[in-house]
Amino acid sequence: MPVDEIALNFTPSSLMVLNIILAIVMFGVALDLKTGDFRAVLALPRSAIVGLTSQFLILPALTFLLSLLVAPTPSMALGMILVAACPGGNMSNFYTHLGKGNTPLSISMSAVSTAAAIFMTPLNLAFWGSLHPEASAILREVAVDPVQMVVIIFLLLGLPLSLGLLVSHQLPHIAAKLKGPMKYFSIAIFGLFIVLALAANFENFITHIGAVFFVVLLHNGVALLLGYFGARALRLPERDRRAVAIEVGIQNSGLGLVLIFNFFNGLGGMAIVAAWWGVWHLISGLTLALFWSRREPAGVPLPAAAD
Repeated sequence: MPVDEIALNFTPSSLMVLNIILAIVMFGVALDLKTGDFRAVLALPRSAIVGLTSQFLILPALTFLLSLLVAPTPSMALGMILVAACPGGNMSNFYTHLGKGNTPLSISMSAVSTAAAIFMTPLNLAFWGSLHPEASAILREVAVDPVQMVVIIFLLLGLPLSLGLLVSHQLPHIAAKLKGPMKYFSIAIFGLFIVLALAANFENFITHIGAVFFVVLLHNGVALLLGYFGARALRLPERDRRAVAIEVGIQNSGLGLVLIFNFFNGLGGMAIVAAWWGVWHLISGLTLALFWSRREPAGVPLPAAAD
């Protein structure tokens, strides 16, 4: 069956579980944030502006052009646009730290992009999706309500983020005890859920993984290259280039999956693109971070050799 005609096997109870899992993930992320992380953007305005512009303006535009060039099926094209419209993923800060990038900049961009996604994700999806000559028909058919999407994204991102920040600020001793276990627990349950969801749709996944693999590989590569070389072209320091590259290349595809099942009834091409992106960007991000971990950023002195 063509991927555009597939509706993945996903029950209302499964959707509820996925919504709760994403909210738990965002609460765990917020426990590690402080209100100062948002203000820190003001201390690094140039680098933050480059990163957030790449994230929310340039990447969706390049994704739109890439979808026209590669010409995947309409639902896969819309899946690419939705993934590009999502904020940075929760592993970007860890990968930036591992790859000797500017971790405070990464944390600040993650915090701001997550908050901005409440409005920017529906806006980018509606704008670029409606311009696509084939994917636009899907948007018209499902009649996505942007206001309803904003409300759902607020409940999934904004509310857990606010609660986590509140706990971090008002009850720092509790946040300190929770943030470590919460981080690993949320990653584990989200990963388990993705594995179970793929297992329930294994036949569809195996049938279409060849085309999806190539599309996601190319799309993720474009995102990483955009982040790094865009920052390089604007003469940001090497540590900032690494942070921007990882922030732009690691997307919150979990949010994309939630929106696909809430608004598009698990449309096959969209869901498989988002699900495989969620797997692949962890592999590509870790590979890049390990590569950079062995190379000191230019301009950063090497540690003094022991006598």
